[in-house]
Amino acid sequence: MIQCKFDLLEALKAKGYTSYRLRKDKLLGEATLTKIRAGGLPSWHELDTLCSLLGMQPGDIVEYIPDNTRNA
Repeated sequence: MIQCKFDLLEALKAKGYTSYRLRKDKLLGEATLTKIRAGGLPSWHELDTLCSLLGMQPGDIVEYIPDNTRNA
């Protein structure tokens, strides 16, 4: 399973990007913010935006955790 390593919205907030600012400046849409709040993963385009805003690489944001129950 692929998941985020940390709370993306908290990291954005620490960089000065509130939900309001992200929507107002059209950096991320409400649907994307809702998806992230629910624990969903961003699309490739959204991940690109997040990397730019946070100054990170994709591997800094998401990680792969093996699901051992799939192979059983």
